[in-house]
Amino acid sequence: MIDQVADYGKIIIADLILSGDNALIIGMAAAGLAPELRKKAILYGMVIAALLRIVFAVIATKLLGIPGILFVGSLLLFWVCWRLFVEIRAGTDHDAEMAMEMAEDPEQGYTGPPRRTLYGALVSITIADVSMSLDNVLAVAAIADGDTTKLVVGLGLAILMMAFAATMIMKLLTKYPWISWLGLFVLIYVAGEMFYRGVFDINLGIGPYLGLIEGWDLGKGH
Repeated sequence: MIDQVADYGKIIIADLILSGDNALIIGMAAAGLAPELRKKAILYGMVIAALLRIVFAVIATKLLGIPGILFVGSLLLFWVCWRLFVEIRAGTDHDAEMAMEMAEDPEQGYTGPPRRTLYGALVSITIADVSMSLDNVLAVAAIADGDTTKLVVGLGLAILMMAFAATMIMKLLTKYPWISWLGLFVLIYVAGEMFYRGVFDINLGIGPYLGLIEGWDLGKGH
C-alpha cells in the first residue's frame, strides 16, 4: 500500500516538475489569441497534453517489457534528468509563469479582434507537445513499471492540477526552487533503479540477455 502511494506521488511530482515547457508553449500560444479565446485554449491545451502523455506512456510501459529496452530507457531518462537540471538553472518555470500570466490577463498579449482561430492555436500546441513529451513519458512509464492503472490515475491527477492551477504551480516552482530540485532527485533515483534493472534483471536486463551475467529477479516486489 505504501509503495503504491509512493509511486503515485512520484508520478505526480515528475509530471508537475516536467510541465514547465508545456505551460510555456500553451501560455505563448494562448497569448497570441483574442482574450475571449484564451481560457479555452489553455484548458483544451492541457487536455491535449494529458491525452498525449497517457497514450504515449501506456505504449512506453509495454515497450519497457522488451529485454534491453529498460537499459536504453534508463540512459534516455538520465538525459532527461540533465535537461531538467539545465532548465532549472535557466529558470524555465519563471518563463512559463510569465507566459501563463500574460495569457490569463485580457489586457496583455494580443488584445485586438480574433486574427487566429482557436483550432490553429491548438494544432500548434499539439505539434509542439508531441515533440516534447518524451521526458514525461519516460519518467512516468519507468515509475509505473507496467501498471497501466497507476499510470493513468497518476498522470490524470497531475494534469487535472495543471489544467486548473497551471499558473499557481509555476509560481510555486519559481518561488520555491527546492521543489524542482527534489523532483530532479526523484527522477535521478528512478533512472538509477531503471539502469540497475536494465543491466541485471534476469528477465529484462541486457546482461543476462547477452549472456554476460546470470542476473537476478529484480521485478518490483522481489
